[in-house]
Amino acid sequence: MSFADLGLSDDLLRAVTDSGYTEPTPIQRQAIPSVLMGKDLIGIAQTGTGKTAAFVLPMIDILGEGRTRALMPRSLILEPTRELAAQVAENFDKYGVNHKLSMALLIGGVQMGDQVKALEKGVDVLIATPGRLMDLFGRGKILLTGCSLLVIDEADRMLDMGFIPDIEEICTKLPKTRQTLLFSATMPPVIKKLADKFLTDPKRVEVARPATANVNIRQWVVNVAAPKKRDVLRELLRAEDVTTAIIFCNRKTTVRDLNKSLQKSGFRSTEIHGDMEQSQRIAELDRFKAGTVNILVASDVAARGLDIKGVSHVYNFDAPWHPDDYVHRIGRTGRAGATGIAYTLVTPEDAENISEIEKLTGMKIERMKSASGDAAREEAPAEERKAAPRRRGGRKVEAEPAHKPEPEAEIEAEAAPVREARPAREPVPQREAAPRREREERGGRGRGRDERPNREPRRDAQSSQDGPDDGWNGPVPDFLKYTLGA
Repeated sequence: MSFADLGLSDDLLRAVTDSGYTEPTPIQRQAIPSVLMGKDLIGIAQTGTGKTAAFVLPMIDILGEGRTRALMPRSLILEPTRELAAQVAENFDKYGVNHKLSMALLIGGVQMGDQVKALEKGVDVLIATPGRLMDLFGRGKILLTGCSLLVIDEADRMLDMGFIPDIEEICTKLPKTRQTLLFSATMPPVIKKLADKFLTDPKRVEVARPATANVNIRQWVVNVAAPKKRDVLRELLRAEDVTTAIIFCNRKTTVRDLNKSLQKSGFRSTEIHGDMEQSQRIAELDRFKAGTVNILVASDVAARGLDIKGVSHVYNFDAPWHPDDYVHRIGRTGRAGATGIAYTLVTPEDAENISEIEKLTGMKIERMKSASGDAAREEAPAEERKAAPRRRGGRKVEAEPAHKPEPEAEIEAEAAPVREARPAREPVPQREAAPRREREERGGRGRGRDERPNREPRRDAQSSQDGPDDGWNGPVPDFLKYTLGA
């Protein structure tokens, strides 16, 4: 089947061909005809399947048949992050080159005045993050009563970030008679409830089992002792034919420190995380796409939706706290039919994380048999033997942890008072915070005041104040610093 068989216009087909695409992906084949017929749609597809074009292409044709540059937006696309919103805007520019449609991008981190001016001129397509959109509502700068087409993209990510109440409020500001498209990699109960409430007799399109990993990606678990993670990562980077690679970390501080370490070791690397200004993130991504640097160290702010061609490797320097984040992280490689390789560095404390990932994906991840992996497994028992109890000040005390924390943890640990007269507590594995954090984010209960986005710029996950970029919001109490590894 070709794009011409889907019922798209000649102008749009010409733009698709000029972009280098000849055959639609499974999600595009199933979704585009239904969208063109005006039906509501639920699209379930993992990242990298071409789902953005599955709604952008038919939207261009639908909007092209109506009156352009209406005083109020004619369509709305909601994205969870600024990067995803900007990427969708790029798709509209690319595929809509032969149409005269106007577009406005409403995201945080940029001047609101320019966005307001664009709205005053009239737009056909409004692409927004919930935070900035709600801010403009609050200022009386926008009306959506003329919006006849709504797209909710990455709905499960919206849930993770606490945006579902905002999505529900935004839906009430749109006409009841409209076409609604909802796309998600998974369909948890909260998202199903949202779909039941705001979609009318939707067609359900599912091209892969939810939360499965791309079969084109060769996946490895590399067992490693915590102090040796950087050494093993450097060995892997040098041993492989790495064209371009993304390295994921759980914390912003780890992203910064690891990038500096790689640069000192001679690697062409850069970083992207939530403490950076939007302009900085865009500039570093452009350097990565252009090949000026070939290694991108990132927090989960970059895990979903970024379509960067030619990523040959993904490295999880930290095992992800949430199993579904694993799928989206490694989905940065093996895109559009290409093959890719993903490595996850796993310490003994990460065992349960990996078990949850394998349970979610329904597959056993291969354990690496290389020298690096074997050496890491052999070191741990030896270091544990070194940690035998000893006497201090004439009294027997518990042994100190065999594995010293990484540099950023050491600095903070030194600031905390130490009572040598009492036995040191054994550290609680870092990952134990994950289940509670996941329950809070997904269930909506127990969330602190600053953990849920309120208003821009804190609304989007890229802000240092508002997202699970590093797993902790606000100052960390001294008594928790060692326990959580902050």
